[in-house]
Amino acid sequence: MQKHFLLIYEVVDDYVEKRAPFRPIHLALAEQAAARGELVLGGALADPVDKAILLFRSNSPEVAESFANNDPYVQNGLIRKWSVREWTTVAGCALKSNA
Repeated sequence: MQKHFLLIYEVVDDYVEKRAPFRPIHLALAEQAAARGELVLGGALADPVDKAILLFRSNSPEVAESFANNDPYVQNGLIRKWSVREWTTVAGCALKSNA
């Protein structure tokens, strides 16, 4: 059974404005990860926009780590800090496709 991992970004001030030039590449990277079945959900937290969370499905944290290392938001200094945490999931529709 595959596991779930959260990629947690702490974003810079004025992140929403600063991300604009990099957004198409970031979204393309996310869509590719979703098409491979790795990225389940992703987005920024609201009010305030100070973090973003991406949920990955994989056997190891390396998938989420690789995403972060290749993300133009990280590469261009829009992310102050990022971390990957395993999430022990026990309920929800995302588990049905884990079998």
